[in-house]
Amino acid sequence: MGGIPFENGAVAFALTFGAGMCTCLGAAVVFFPSLVHYANNKFLAGSLAVASGVMIYVSFVEIFQKSQGGFEDAGFSYAEANCYTTLCFFGGILFNKGLNELAHFVSGDAEHHGHDLIIDFDQLQENLAKIAGEEVAAVAKGSVPGPAGVGDDLGAATSEVQLSEMVQKQEETVDDEGKDDEQKPDPKLVKMGMQTALAIGIHNFPEGLATFVATLDDPLVGAGLAIAIAIHNIPEGLCVSIPIYYATHDRWEAFKWAFVSGITEPIGAAIGWAILYRVMDDIAYGIVFGLVAGMMVSICVKELLPMALKYDPDDEVVTAGFVAGMAAMALSLVLFLVA
Repeated sequence: MGGIPFENGAVAFALTFGAGMCTCLGAAVVFFPSLVHYANNKFLAGSLAVASGVMIYVSFVEIFQKSQGGFEDAGFSYAEANCYTTLCFFGGILFNKGLNELAHFVSGDAEHHGHDLIIDFDQLQENLAKIAGEEVAAVAKGSVPGPAGVGDDLGAATSEVQLSEMVQKQEETVDDEGKDDEQKPDPKLVKMGMQTALAIGIHNFPEGLATFVATLDDPLVGAGLAIAIAIHNIPEGLCVSIPIYYATHDRWEAFKWAFVSGITEPIGAAIGWAILYRVMDDIAYGIVFGLVAGMMVSICVKELLPMALKYDPDDEVVTAGFVAGMAAMALSLVLFLVA
């Protein structure tokens, strides 16, 4: 295979960077309270399920096969290549397990699991609506000045724009009261958000490597993988930023931790580039793709699908979203072949 063509490397890094920064896109909700209304539990569950479907399908149908092809190109028989690919696949699962254990160790919480950090966005919306309702009641009594027109038409107060204004006003009040001892940052929520950032950051590292090496070989496969990772990085950004924001009332602090968790994805790509540049022979190709396939499947089974089912315990959208993700990836690959 020789070295990595510059144009392929640049595209691979760009896709990886874009997917990783979608964590920041999810975290940006702290700057726009009205956006919380689009982040309900079913939407998040469906997003995670679709991403899992894409990643598992491409891992078994494309990446695993590319690994075996690499070993065969290196001169191994079909049986030997399949054996080595399978070993690398399960090696990837073990490697991802090691990363999870590292996250638990560094966070100082050996019993902590990333998918246990669930933000109930349906409950969050109810809380925001309650805040807005209390504000409307205060305006009706004349005790609190409200947004223009609220006192004249209480029915209109449930509109998204006015609700956003009310929530913003409530947040400003909380910010002012934050000087009092009662409004000190909640250490439990801060710890929750930082642990989530750590767990997500560590598992974003292999995702960045996976997107990078997949794009080097086949930009179509890499783009599909990058889209899937971008989809599930958005709710992950929410899960990092919201606990920290509600604990500290500091938007930039919340956004900073989401950025830190997302930037590990392009870091993974950069390290992959440094290691693989000019040394990517057929055997290394087979090993890397086998490991990547295992890591991607492990992330889906250990993190994404359990999180999706916690957001959707009745499985109203998870199974359908998972199949839809597989179907979308399959259709794109088929269309590419017949085009």
